[in-house]
Amino acid sequence: MERERFSSRIGFILISAGCAIGLGNVWRFPYITGKYGGAAFVLIYLFFLIVMGLPIMVMEFAVGRASQKSIALSFNVLEKKGSKWHLYRYVGIAGNFLLMMFYTTIGGWMLIYFFKMLKGDFVGLDAEGVSQVYANLTTDLPTMLIWMLIIVALGFLVCSMGLQSGVERINKFMMVVLFLLMVVLAVNSSLLPGASEGLKFYLLPDFGKLTDYPISEVIFAAMGQAFFTLSCGIGALAIFGSYIGKERKLTGEAVNILVLDTCVALIAGLIIFPACSAYGIDPGEGPGLVFVTLPNVFNHMAGGRIWGAMFFLFMTFAALTTIIAVFQNIISCATDLWGWSLKKATIINGIAIAVLSLPCIFGLTIWSDFTILGKNIMDFEDFLVSNNILPLGSLVYLLFCVTRYGWGWDNFIKEANTGKGIGFPKKLKVYFTFILPLIILYIFFQGYWSLFQTL
Repeated sequence: MERERFSSRIGFILISAGCAIGLGNVWRFPYITGKYGGAAFVLIYLFFLIVMGLPIMVMEFAVGRASQKSIALSFNVLEKKGSKWHLYRYVGIAGNFLLMMFYTTIGGWMLIYFFKMLKGDFVGLDAEGVSQVYANLTTDLPTMLIWMLIIVALGFLVCSMGLQSGVERINKFMMVVLFLLMVVLAVNSSLLPGASEGLKFYLLPDFGKLTDYPISEVIFAAMGQAFFTLSCGIGALAIFGSYIGKERKLTGEAVNILVLDTCVALIAGLIIFPACSAYGIDPGEGPGLVFVTLPNVFNHMAGGRIWGAMFFLFMTFAALTTIIAVFQNIISCATDLWGWSLKKATIINGIAIAVLSLPCIFGLTIWSDFTILGKNIMDFEDFLVSNNILPLGSLVYLLFCVTRYGWGWDNFIKEANTGKGIGFPKKLKVYFTFILPLIILYIFFQGYWSLFQTL
């Protein structure tokens, strides 16, 4: 059966960017930047995005395009006879499921907050009242369950329409609306009285601010953010590589996606930092920034109810673009492995994700006393993906592409540099073979070091 293709290059770029653009950009990035010193931290983050994220992204695209398969079979097609690279598929597929087991719940929160803002549920509430709304939501099992199921249903409904008429068409629309919403919100925030201090903190590097924390902690935070924002290592990008033709070199395409991804993260900062500055709020407050801090900000703003609704609509779209991309990967794995029809793969995986998302919600409610390594179920699922599967999966793709035991450097370069556009730098083979693997292993081990220090 002929593999379905994207109808346009812009479709591929927007959907791949949509996979990378998620809550890491618009939820995690602003509070980490706020914590670690603003503009100076952003520069370190951008450096690691280019030297780490970009090459692994190109490698994952290359494996997808050369094999024309999802992670379920891509290594089987390209590996040397007798080698065992294909065993990673089980870890990669598990990574996609694990990511969705908590991401769907957070996507549900974003959608709830959009409707709450629209209805005016926060009007007249003080800071404590806003905080209580979030506390009530995260302990309300039926509400979280219903909205998680809505997110799962929406995601699989889009995927059930097929690649071009479903995933590509809907994601294109969401990405365009997402960018428009962001620009409008950023302009509004930047024009608030008292916004200039926030803009200065965010846009003018002050390297003295980096000394507030140990420099190793700052660098690890920048590396981690650069790494995790792109969703490398679980085949979520390789699947889109498998849908594109050979007309263009892959480095140029990866650069376009990286630029879009980075723009979204940077514009999210332009929404949040000026607004926090205008109302005297600390932007480094952690994960609660979006659900506790920002509704307070919108409460004080003229027309805040509309601005708040627009913000949470944009956040919902950011979550959904990633969810749809990962669901598409999960469906492709089922069709590649077992030859299921699109309808069968959609229904069975839809039910599976809905059931597997329950422990996350239970962990916040009826199983709230249950912890693993000091973490609740949601945080533990996040830890398994972010600190284990993403870095180790990226290492697998990297070694597969650069070593003679895998696909091999020459095969990878030939695939990556087929077509027009920016070529992959062959002269940096030593860096990709010996230095980049050590950087990834550092991220992996540092994640555990940080965990055991907090236990």
